[in-house]
Amino acid sequence: MVIFAITRQRVHFTCRWESNVVDAKQITKDQETRKVLLSFAQSIQERDIVTYEHSRRVATYASRLARHLGWSRREARDLALAALVHDLGKTWIANDILNKSAALSEEERRKMERHPLIGARILIGCDIHPFYVEAVLHHHEAWDGHGYPVGLKGEEIPLSARILTVADVYDVLTSQRPYKAPLSNDAARERLLQASGASFDPMIIRAFLHLLDNTPGFPVRQNLCGMPQTEDLELMLSPQTFLTGA
Repeated sequence: MVIFAITRQRVHFTCRWESNVVDAKQITKDQETRKVLLSFAQSIQERDIVTYEHSRRVATYASRLARHLGWSRREARDLALAALVHDLGKTWIANDILNKSAALSEEERRKMERHPLIGARILIGCDIHPFYVEAVLHHHEAWDGHGYPVGLKGEEIPLSARILTVADVYDVLTSQRPYKAPLSNDAARERLLQASGASFDPMIIRAFLHLLDNTPGFPVRQNLCGMPQTEDLELMLSPQTFLTGA
């Protein structure tokens, strides 16, 4: 009986030790992933400051929306990281296409629509967790199946990508671009509502519009900022930042 009790205790200690080792390895892996993704965000900043600033705002909108939908702070932070690199593939798109003020030709449009696939392949090549790969790959899918690059429909689209899609489009609508003037918040709101059930998950739209309508200062100010660090991702989720739209 004594031998059995000692053996059982040793098994318990061994399992706990192995669990701690696994947790430590996972923490190290997560830290490495954040460093890689932030380095990619820096490469976007160096390549195209407009795309980088857009990505920062999308990260803020996406993380706030995720928290509103019940995601944990860590999950929302991970989504913010994915948002920072959602347009990574555009670093491989020529400037004359990215900055074109006129409508894209059919060939140019096909090249532009490859950017989610390019970004996903870059992340896969760096052994980045599938969560980030899926968010980047599918952020241009549409609820009705008419998006790209795969043409997923409805809940086939990862929830992370469905959230990014709404955050992405809202920021594009309200931003100055070479090919368009920014829309007002009311006009952008109407565009999102009109496309609910077609381009966007209706549940995500309802949640986003609730935040837009009920959160003072929800739209993020458009200004040039430096590179975010891990602590900046936490700041995106802070109540003060949420209320001020900083």
